[in-house]
Amino acid sequence: MQIENKTFDELQIGDSAELRRLITPDDLIIFATASGNYNTMHLPGFDTDGDGKSEEVAPGMFTASLIAGVLGSMLPGPGTLYRNQTLSFMERAHAGEELLARVTVVDKQAGGLITLRTEVIRASDDAVIVNGEAQVMAPETKFVAKDIHIPGLLVQRHRHFDALIEQAAPLPALITAVVCPVTEESLNGALLAADDSIITPILIGNAAKIQAAAKSLGRELTGIEIIDEPSDTGAAQMGCQLARDGRANAVMKGHLHTDDLLRAMVDKETGLRTGRRFTHVFVMDVPGEPEPLLVTDAAINISPDLKTKVDITQNAIELAVSLGLEPRAGILSAVETVNPDIQSSVDAALLSKMADRGQIKGGAVDGPLAMDNAVDMAAARTKGLKGAVAGRANILVVPGIDAGNMLAKQLSYISHAEAAGLVLGAQVPVILNSRSDGAMSRLASCAVAAIHHFSQQGD
Repeated sequence: MQIENKTFDELQIGDSAELRRLITPDDLIIFATASGNYNTMHLPGFDTDGDGKSEEVAPGMFTASLIAGVLGSMLPGPGTLYRNQTLSFMERAHAGEELLARVTVVDKQAGGLITLRTEVIRASDDAVIVNGEAQVMAPETKFVAKDIHIPGLLVQRHRHFDALIEQAAPLPALITAVVCPVTEESLNGALLAADDSIITPILIGNAAKIQAAAKSLGRELTGIEIIDEPSDTGAAQMGCQLARDGRANAVMKGHLHTDDLLRAMVDKETGLRTGRRFTHVFVMDVPGEPEPLLVTDAAINISPDLKTKVDITQNAIELAVSLGLEPRAGILSAVETVNPDIQSSVDAALLSKMADRGQIKGGAVDGPLAMDNAVDMAAARTKGLKGAVAGRANILVVPGIDAGNMLAKQLSYISHAEAAGLVLGAQVPVILNSRSDGAMSRLASCAVAAIHHFSQQGD
């Protein structure tokens, strides 16, 4: 971005400059964080006046700050210092509206003092939001810079999970066998999902521990079915039995080891096999990304062969379709070209060709792709990669569990993503969260399971 000022000697009466700005909900959050003004009238998601909808009113000083943006960046520009500003707030602006901030020189005085008429106008109807007058000390020294770079800001909120929970809200409550919800964390996620009518939980495990966890949370379990099963193994088997008998449409992992739950699920006689491999998908809400990002398989299949990767990819595509996404599966490797010495690149090329021939259905598949050119359009262009997936992948199929686990945790702990976890390929969706996951991850996992289950029922 090039920036250039106008010195006091260059400025003329009538000189004008303007700046357009679309107000976004993130702008409101950033301003609240910077200013300490947490008036909920100005924040997304709050209904302060009780009319049933979020107000999302732009703070008056935020709209006025657009005037300062014109003065400091454009006219007079760098070197300008405020002396005085009057403001009259005529209307209110809201998130989603485009504003036009304009300044016009009306007077020059000896000593470098400039007076400017200032106003902020709503672009859609020319309504004046703010007007006033500014007095500034204009710069005396000419300044031009051709490459001004300001670091971007990332708002750490999880709009994609909010949208998934909203998508699940009108669906029937998913009857869910919750296995071993014997700690506050594992029980709370199920109860929050029940509060939102996303699931109807059946709690299976040590009844005394379940009641103790509920007491610690300050919650009553009246009306919720509890099946007393002291052992983790027995609780996992009971969860599978409820699913096989049609009493439950999903299984949710509580506070037990994943291996104990999976062992019951893969049992040939009493488990939940369907003929397709069980695969795990993380649905990740990464701040700043335009849609959820699916990472698979990072939890079950350790070193998947080509046949297993077919199921991993197909399961993820079907889940993406259920969530309303346009599936674009990037098959990851260390490189974007086929190298016979790197098996993951060979597998990726075969999966891509299998999708071309209809052996994998429902979405676009491309590989091998390195991580950068899977998710970044500029990196894909640099490598000369074209097609629907390169630079735009929303499904990342990893070479093995090491890479998948590292990728998912990097997104969570470095990029501040939230992760919902689901096992696919069983007779019912299996909600599989880590024991360290918070309530939002568990709630979103329930929403994903409900959306996928009822989407599959409708096919």
